[in-house]
Amino acid sequence: MSGRDLTGSVVVVTGAARGIGAELSRVLTGRGARVALLGLEPAELAAVAADLPGSAAFEVDVTDRAALERVAADVLAHFGRVDTVVANAGLGDGGPLLVMDAGAYDRVIEVNLLGSVRTVRAFLPALVASRGYVLQVASLAAIMPVPLMSAYCASKSGVEAFAHALRGEVRHHGVDVGVAYLSWTDTDMVRAADARPGLGEMRARLPWVFGRTYPLGPAVQRLADGVQHRRPHVYAQGWLRVMPLVRGVLPGPLARAVRGLPALEAASAAGRPAGPVTTR
Repeated sequence: MSGRDLTGSVVVVTGAARGIGAELSRVLTGRGARVALLGLEPAELAAVAADLPGSAAFEVDVTDRAALERVAADVLAHFGRVDTVVANAGLGDGGPLLVMDAGAYDRVIEVNLLGSVRTVRAFLPALVASRGYVLQVASLAAIMPVPLMSAYCASKSGVEAFAHALRGEVRHHGVDVGVAYLSWTDTDMVRAADARPGLGEMRARLPWVFGRTYPLGPAVQRLADGVQHRRPHVYAQGWLRVMPLVRGVLPGPLARAVRGLPALEAASAAGRPAGPVTTR
């Protein structure tokens, strides 16, 4: 694999207990990196770390600014440096604004957007010192907003804009910033979202490639390539490369393509289970 040699480099991955974060940690370790796994599930984090030579797990809530600052100091003390931060932690909850619990709605934005900002802020001094790289995990939802996912779409549009703006701020420090885009990828988060009344039915009604579930392995390999090459844009599914070219014309037709929204709204209001969707 051409590109920057990752041997011995230190990569921080948030949301590393499962799904994309766990698999990306495994792939990066296989390419020689040492990984700091951050997340909220200590048993799962420890299980992932146990299989990854040179890694270490740190329990933290990415919405807790003070806790993140402590963990950033702990990571730096443990590894001696930080070369890359992958801001991956996120929630995939959804439902109509009219009926979705306000706390659950706000939590999606707080974790996905403010959690990413707070993560990068906590580690940015170390990245400046190493002239490192930030990979912000966004989504197709940043380009293509769809009904019943306004909190998620808003949060991913937000992190996309945050990363693009940050790129200009830190370039003179030698820090590079990338944005990763993923469509529906086979993770616990997507499966949990599909189980939400109304939300899974909405996705099934999306046309063409937009409603399909894509395998985890190839998507994560593309993310790892993005880290290795410090790319400004990373597309977990190849067809996503064309999406920025048509982002201005898709939302309206796609919103109209989702049929039966009154029934989906009613299903969401009547059958919503308690608790958040699993983080990826």
